Amino acid sequence: MKQLLQQYATYNVWANKKIIDRTLILPSELVQKEIPSSFPSIYKTMLHLWDVESIWWQRLKLAEHIEWPSHIFNGTIEDLSNKLLKTSKQWEHWTQQANETQLTHVFAYQNTKKEQFKQPVYEMLLHLFNHQTYHRGQIVTMFHALGIDKIPATDFIVFLRKR
Repeated sequence: MKQLLQQYATYNVWANKKIIDRTLILPSELVQKEIPSSFPSIYKTMLHLWDVESIWWQRLKLAEHIEWPSHIFNGTIEDLSNKLLKTSKQWEHWTQQANETQLTHVFAYQNTKKEQFKQPVYEMLLHLFNHQTYHRGQIVTMFHALGIDKIPATDFIVFLRKR
């Protein structure tokens, strides 16, 4: 299980970097352009990716008060990209260092509706990495809608083949 989680954590960094690299060469107006989706722009979707990684990190670390980065952040796409990658690398490092006990540990947290839950850490990690893949897919759809070409392949199998 640990090896798979390590792969997913490294894949998450790799795929985020692929999306970020393509996003950073786009004109700002395309990054901010509103498109119907769960989050209405590339920028806002990337902000959500960062929120989620940060919030789950805080939950894992048993933070008393969860802080949403998006509630105070108003930086550029470059700033946002750096913050997201830093957080993704934090998850990668943690997963590489974690032992079996840490991965199977059941931790308590509450969701945004203040509902209480308990889960093993490995289930949360699988959810986190899967969630990020889902929203990166939405960014790819936004790229298509905006007429952007040279869209990077971010499938897990592509990552595995390039290792």
